[in-house]
Amino acid sequence: VTNGGKTTLSEKLKKMLPNCDIISQDDFFKPESEVETDERGFKLYDVLDALYMDEMVKSIHNWMNSHTCSAVVTEEPQNTCDSVKNTEDVFILIVEGFLLYNYEPLNELWNRRYFLTLPYEECKRRRSTRVYQPADTPGYFDGHVWPMYLKYKNELEENTSNIVYLDGTKPQEELLSCVYSDIIQELKKLRE
Repeated sequence: VTNGGKTTLSEKLKKMLPNCDIISQDDFFKPESEVETDERGFKLYDVLDALYMDEMVKSIHNWMNSHTCSAVVTEEPQNTCDSVKNTEDVFILIVEGFLLYNYEPLNELWNRRYFLTLPYEECKRRRSTRVYQPADTPGYFDGHVWPMYLKYKNELEENTSNIVYLDGTKPQEELLSCVYSDIIQELKKLRE
C-alpha cells in the first residue's frame, strides 16, 4: 500500500543485515510525459505501465549475477554455492515497491514476500502529508490511488501465495523486529 512504510522498513533492515542491498521500484517510474492520463485528467502512476518494469527485472538479475554466491533465503534454494552454508558471506537483496507481486517476471525471483497493509483512512492521512512530484491533484487518492491499490491487492490475493501480511499501523520497531526475526531464522536454516 502507498505510504505503508515499505521504504522505512527496508532501510532499517539494510542497516541491520549483513551484505544487504535495496532496489526500490520507485526508481523505475517513467517520466511524467510517458505516463498515461485518464479521462478525469489523473496521471495513472499506480499501474504497471507507469514503470520500467523490464529495467527493474534487469537490475535485479544484474545484482544477482554480481553476487554469484548469493544465498538470499528461499523456500527452494536455487544457485546457492555450497560454501555459503559454512561462511558468513550471505548476500541479501531487498526489493521494495507497491506493485511487485503483480508483475509475473518477478514472481519467480522472490524468496520471501511481505505486504504492508493500511486501512483507507490511515493511508489517505499519510498520503496527504507527503509531497509528490508531480503533486497529487484533488480527488487523485480516491479516484485513482486507492482503487488501484484494491484492484492489485485483489489480483495478488487470487494469484500469489506465501505472502506475509503486515499491519502498517503497528509501530515501526514491531514490524522491523518481526521481519528481521523471520530473515534471521531463514539464514539459520540456510547455514544448517
